[in-house]
Amino acid sequence: MAHTPERIRKNKKVALSSTQKALLVLSLLALLLLLTVAGLFAYIRLGILGQLETVDAFPTDDNRPAAQEPEQDSPAAVNFLILGSDSRISGGNPQQWTAGAQRTDTIMLAQLSQKNNTVTVMSIPRDSWVPIEGYGHAKINAAYSYGGPQLAVQTVEQLTGVRIDHFAIVDFKTFATLTEELGGVSIETSNGKRILNGAQALTFVRERTSLPGGDFDRVKRQQAWMRAIMAKVFSSGTLNSPSDTLSLVQTASEYMAVDNELGITDMVNLARKGASIRPNNIQFITAPYSGTGTSEDGQSIVVLNEDKLGSLMEAWKKDDVDNYLADHGADISKLSHIVN
Repeated sequence: MAHTPERIRKNKKVALSSTQKALLVLSLLALLLLLTVAGLFAYIRLGILGQLETVDAFPTDDNRPAAQEPEQDSPAAVNFLILGSDSRISGGNPQQWTAGAQRTDTIMLAQLSQKNNTVTVMSIPRDSWVPIEGYGHAKINAAYSYGGPQLAVQTVEQLTGVRIDHFAIVDFKTFATLTEELGGVSIETSNGKRILNGAQALTFVRERTSLPGGDFDRVKRQQAWMRAIMAKVFSSGTLNSPSDTLSLVQTASEYMAVDNELGITDMVNLARKGASIRPNNIQFITAPYSGTGTSEDGQSIVVLNEDKLGSLMEAWKKDDVDNYLADHGADISKLSHIVN
């Protein structure tokens, strides 16, 4: 299978009226590395979505996990893979991808469950030691570096057994620009409440060496920032202002790219599915791990707990994560109210 990304192209413009009532929920904010605001109603210019860069993100072979099936009268859950690039090259221009030049330090698998009216976001530590097709075992953030979006998707699908429905990648500039767009965010830390502007937010989500939990704490900082953005969007009145909402979308669209199968109709359908989801219906967890270790070639790695991850992913595939966490929550690292 060829892993080199296909030619990037722009979506065609959609001829719509100047403003239309639309639901701007998880489907959109997942593309913005937010995955935070679900059930968002706003008047926006849908034409802005035509400006998004798109990429062929999915493996071309047939050896992929089965699509999620609907259960009884509930529609099937939808799974997203969201990556944050550590490169200073904009995630909004994946055409600049070069083999070996970029890694993805933020890796999140997210599920929109209409059956349970929830969103679950699972962070996968970037140093998780996993098999990567064609390269043996390596840190999971190397998959994008080795083979771009297709190999990254394939690696996560093989690790989890979950089929990825949609894909988005952004760069770390998003943290600063979205925070500035909203006038700063508030995050509770072990050293007290912090009010962060754009530059401070960027530093906050990238720090790890000074944190007691290292990269595990950095993962939780990224999640906490997303939760803070979500809270700010809902509390600030942004959703009541068509111009503010459109500005937020325009800002984020400069720094991201999405899979070329995610069209306007898909976004509207996803928005309808998530229309009643609110901040308290979104939960953040980290993939189960046993601890850290050292690879045979001397790299510092994260050792995933395969048994616990496997059980969690079986529940994920059945759209039963809520019940699983209720019964086995002690085995899963969850985002708390306060972070380091």
